[in-house]
Amino acid sequence: MPLETVDPSILKTLAEYDSATVQNAAILVRGYVPEETDYTGPDLLHMLEGAGPVTVGYALTSTWTPLTEPSQATVDRNAFWDSIGEANAPVIAVLKDIDRPARRGAIIGDGMAFTMKALGAVGAVVDGNARDLPGIDQSGLALWATGQAPGHGPFNVIEHGIPVEVAGLTITPGSILVCDGDGVTQVPLDIAADVAKACADVRDKESALHRYFNSPDFDFEKWRAER
Repeated sequence: MPLETVDPSILKTLAEYDSATVQNAAILVRGYVPEETDYTGPDLLHMLEGAGPVTVGYALTSTWTPLTEPSQATVDRNAFWDSIGEANAPVIAVLKDIDRPARRGAIIGDGMAFTMKALGAVGAVVDGNARDLPGIDQSGLALWATGQAPGHGPFNVIEHGIPVEVAGLTITPGSILVCDGDGVTQVPLDIAADVAKACADVRDKESALHRYFNSPDFDFEKWRAER
């Protein structure tokens, strides 16, 4: 199934803002939603910036086992690579370790990073371990992961194109991910244009607030009376 996308200008606008601003803008658009559909928790670490401090792309999801031969049927790893290459859009590869124990072996390294980057991925978000960080850095792929480990055992991709949980966030295939040092905010396609527009309002409001409190004329009693 072809990847559903929005106008490229929407992704470009979202990339001008941090993940927290985007999350605030989404609240303006559709109100609060459960955090497990909205943003990642503190387990996810910003490992490498890649091309810049904010990375925006479409989620392509997958599950992996890096330690043991799986009891269930696996899929051809090339099918996941093909989904990245066929997207014809900036993609964020989402990898989930579902082995037992999970988060023990590495599920992404420099070889995978160079492959993903060549196929059109701009970043990877990993519920699991990364290894070969210097090599991944050289690939130019931005990276978020829940940890690091130097090795793995039998290595298989189990499924792709399914919802996966990463650091407390259930990521929907094809949704827009805005990733930076704070983590990942998820933006559904159907509100992406409105969220992008609302980001400017959030930034303007916050900038005015910062100027107010940073002013040499700030007066506590006046502020208390005004509020």
